[in-house]
Order: sequence, then structure tokens, then C-alpha cells
Amino acid sequence: MALDAQQLLDLTKSSPEEAWQTVIELALEVCGSPLNVASASAEVTRRDRAIGELDHFLSSVAWDLWRAFGDIVPRNADKVSEWWEKPYSAKAVLVLDGLSLRELPWLIEGAKARGFARHTSTAYAAEIPSETNAFAKALGLNSRGQLQNNGGGLLHRLAPARTECIDMPWKDCAGLIDASPNWLFWHQWPDTKLHDGAGAGQGLDVLTRDIAAQLTSDDFWSFVERLATGRRLVITSDHGYAATGLFFDAADDQGTFLKNALKSGRLAAGDHDPGPFVPPVALQVDSPHGKHLLALGRWKWKSQGGYPTLAHGGLSLLEMLCPFVELTK
Repeated sequence: MALDAQQLLDLTKSSPEEAWQTVIELALEVCGSPLNVASASAEVTRRDRAIGELDHFLSSVAWDLWRAFGDIVPRNADKVSEWWEKPYSAKAVLVLDGLSLRELPWLIEGAKARGFARHTSTAYAAEIPSETNAFAKALGLNSRGQLQNNGGGLLHRLAPARTECIDMPWKDCAGLIDASPNWLFWHQWPDTKLHDGAGAGQGLDVLTRDIAAQLTSDDFWSFVERLATGRRLVITSDHGYAATGLFFDAADDQGTFLKNALKSGRLAAGDHDPGPFVPPVALQVDSPHGKHLLALGRWKWKSQGGYPTLAHGGLSLLEMLCPFVELTK
């Protein structure tokens, strides 16, 4: 989606709060319409490139909006926790690790087709950096692994709840759901598939085909129905991901800097020189999870073994926005 002159004017003259609200609304508009399994791969790629127009604006003109992101855009961990505190008699949260806004249509249309009532479908901010452990810590957990086999305890923000963290077929996951009124279930897909498919010659196409198959399957929706039966359910994620295989090659100087600073990743912990470039290709950010240097925008660079085609941890919209869908059955 090419931004027109009026949209550019509105974004540059708006307050940071208004600008981020507009950007997120535009991202939801691009990603939210229904998908067809047969054409999903091409359409998701088209939408990804359309979101790239917004990413380009944010990295080349309005990078100060990224500096304000953590303070302005509501954090998903906070929104999930606020929702949990509402007086529902029974509730469940399903975290699909690495789920992005690209996958939102499968949830919306699948819920509609299977008779669920959808109360909310929106997007909130991932933690900075957009890493699994940062989201877990924001919920008061040591790590997502703490949830395994009902090990969550009573000290995290979604207690009391029966908990699980696992990477098993949906049918097996459904068999784990008992009559406990409150559930926190963290499934490690699609993040496991994302990292498995990040090598050369793979990437968004392979991942999209797997996601389409999984999120339209009877097994997945039977599992969701088990969680939602007698409970209010939120499906969300800890972070999104970048289809870095579609990114642009950084110029020589910028590429050398990014390779030295970030290796083959999208972030480096600690205090670092963000480089002399204007517009910047990386930002030094201080968040509740410490100081990090984060790749900014849609750049990739040559690195040993090849730069991954799917990644997260940097500053781009589809890495940093988490879907939030509330359902009942």
C-alpha cells in the first residue's frame, strides 16, 4: 500500500500517539481481510510488501516513533493481564509462539465458520526486544518453560491457572485440557516452524503453507473449542516475525556495520554504537528488559552461512505487533 500525500502529511503532523494508532490501523487493514488456502502464499507475500511501505516510512522519515513505541503503544503482556483481571468465571489464554498479524484472517474466519462469537480482534505491542523470554518475563514468569506440566505457580500475572507449554499435535493438546476453570496454554508453534524454515531457499512461502494447513484444520479448531468451552478465550502471541528474505540488501557501509554489530541476528544485548547513518539502520533502545541495539526497518546483509529468511527481534511492524483475538463458544 503506497502511502498517499494526505496520509504522509497526517502521520508527520500527528502526535506520536495518533501516528502509532494510525499505523496500527493501517497494518490491521492490510492484514485483516480473508485469505484463501489456494492463493495464500502469493497474497501473504503481497501484504507483507504492502506493510513494507509503512516500515519504510517509519525507518526513513519517522524513526523517532520507534523510540516512543515502548512508551506509547499498549504492551500485549499488559493487555492480556488486564483482560485476565476481568470478572469472568472461567477464562483461557492461548499463546501461539511467534504468531503475527499475517495469521489474523485464519483466526477470524475460522472462528466465524465454526460458530464462535468474536468479541475483539486487534493488535498490541510485543516486548522490546521481540523475544519469547521478554514476553514471558513481562507476564511474571522465569521463562515459558515454567508453564510446562502445570508448573506455572501462583506468582505470575495470570494466576491462578492450570498451565502448559508444549509443542505437540493439536489433537494431543486437546486431550490435555481438563475441567480447570482457568487455563494458560503456550504452544511453541509456529515459532518452531519459523526457525526450522529460515534457511536459504525457504522462508515465508513454506511457513505460510504450513500455517494455512494448521489454522484451517479440524484438529486445531477442536483444540480451540476445548479451551473455549465454558471459558472466555484469548488467542495471542509473544511476538511476530519478519520475512527477512523479502528485505532489501543494505548498502556496503551499512551492511558491514550491521554484520559487525548484529552478526546474523536482529538484535544485540547491551550498550552499542548505533552507527553514523541518517536515516539510521539500527537503534539503541533501553526497555524494561535492558539495553539493546535493534535492527531498524527492512534491511538484510551478507553474513556467514547466509542471512536467515525468517527472524524476529528487530524493529519492523510484523515483528513488533501481536494479534489479540477474544472468542467465546
